[in-house]
Amino acid sequence: MQIFMALMVGLLFGIGLIVSGMTDPAKVIGFLDLAGSWDPSLGFVMGGAILVGIFAFGVARKRKRSLLGAPMRLPTATVIDRRLVLGSLAFGAGWGLAGYCPGPALASLATGGAKPLLFALAMLAGMGLFEVLDRVSASRAQGQA
Repeated sequence: MQIFMALMVGLLFGIGLIVSGMTDPAKVIGFLDLAGSWDPSLGFVMGGAILVGIFAFGVARKRKRSLLGAPMRLPTATVIDRRLVLGSLAFGAGWGLAGYCPGPALASLATGGAKPLLFALAMLAGMGLFEVLDRVSASRAQGQA
């Protein structure tokens, strides 16, 4: 049931991205083009998502278990460290250059275009590279201890 619900929530999220136009890289580039013909619509989509998230996390914080009975596991990290800053910069640079972030890129795969496929493959390669570098770094740190 949990896998089925994850699929349904993912589909709902993807449909929301498509309906809101967030799978169109031109929409994202228009939002980031502050000096040109700025398109604020992405800001409204993000603002709506933040409002929903605030209420959802407020409810989730008070629960011990999810609606399907799984243990509630919420993020606990509160420190802004080097990894967070560098990851945020890499995410933002990729988003600004390509006009895609992970959710819209995956939803755009349904269109069959080459650009979302190329982005998704590059994203997966970047995730794999991070895993390799993270493991090398962890083994070096363990060897020095």
